[in-house]
Amino acid sequence: MAGAHPEATGTPQTSGTPHGTEAGPSLGSPAAPDGAPDAAPDQVTGELLELSLGYLYSAALHTAARFGIADHLADGPRGAEELAKSAGVDGAHLYRLLRFLATKGVFREDDEGRFHLTPLAQPLRTDVERSLRDYIMVRGEPVFWQSAAQLHEAVRTGGTAFENVYGVPFYDHITADPELGRAFNSSMAAFSETLSNDVVEAVDFSGATSAVDVGGGRGGLLRAVLRRNPHMTGTLVDLETVVAGHVLDTPELTGRWSAQAGDFFASVPSGADVYLLKHVLASWPDEECVRILRTCREAMPAHARLLVINAMIPAGNDPHPGKTIDVLMMTVLNGKGRTRAEYEALLATAGFTVVRVREPSPHASVIEAVVAD
Repeated sequence: MAGAHPEATGTPQTSGTPHGTEAGPSLGSPAAPDGAPDAAPDQVTGELLELSLGYLYSAALHTAARFGIADHLADGPRGAEELAKSAGVDGAHLYRLLRFLATKGVFREDDEGRFHLTPLAQPLRTDVERSLRDYIMVRGEPVFWQSAAQLHEAVRTGGTAFENVYGVPFYDHITADPELGRAFNSSMAAFSETLSNDVVEAVDFSGATSAVDVGGGRGGLLRAVLRRNPHMTGTLVDLETVVAGHVLDTPELTGRWSAQAGDFFASVPSGADVYLLKHVLASWPDEECVRILRTCREAMPAHARLLVINAMIPAGNDPHPGKTIDVLMMTVLNGKGRTRAEYEALLATAGFTVVRVREPSPHASVIEAVVAD
């Protein structure tokens, strides 16, 4: 139940899509939108084949992260054989892997056969700000792969693929597997780090003195709020398995930070000025979201604000993280991505009025709500 959902897609996107070169049957010339010229049959075939093999990119990223390839390139470009010795892997296979990732701008091969770090490869390092290595690592674990393989069953039945494979809800499974639970929480903390500062810069906390981070996992958002607002104190609330052994690793927040075990379906600390729900609601179906929201509402004083932070699905056919998250929810959890109107409807049902919406990031729109009169 850790606050961050396992959905999110933090990897930067490159522009353009390399076309496959594999031959295939003609698919005809589909009508292009808005009167644009029809796509060539070979181009359509190549693009569709590339999409069908998308899982190979996930596997390749996971492999590069697992063997720390980006860390081994931190001091400069190196050839595949030299890299392989440092990483303890096969040189020929590593070369083929890196050549493949380079087609998407993750690493770059020069004319001498050496591989370089690129902007897309930098977040795979462990020692950089906004590192996504832990996130990429966990998304390559069997719990995600095997669930994705059962997406068709989720679509057929309206259920959740993960539960079809493992027989229990996702959060119950990771609670019973402490090692996986720790890895998952670390991965979400890594992803959260890429967004928290954007959220904090978009919201005015000057009139608040206290905040509660509900289902906040490792507390990345709360930490960012308190760092930027030294007049505030904060409480992180999550399951016992998440906050057990919690250590405040930010000395500047000593005396202003507390971590508390709790269940956001039952109760959260009362009396704060701001309540944070970051990447929580996308993990749950509508009725459970209303329960969470009502729990927050019961704890909130009349003047308090609730900040709901999730990717919001826009209209239209353009790519958007919210649409990716929505499909991920079908495979792993019983939640879903939502449009702005759907989030506003949930809040109204739970007794809130939306007063402001900000969109500092496609991954993290901020809906500000107050208790309805």
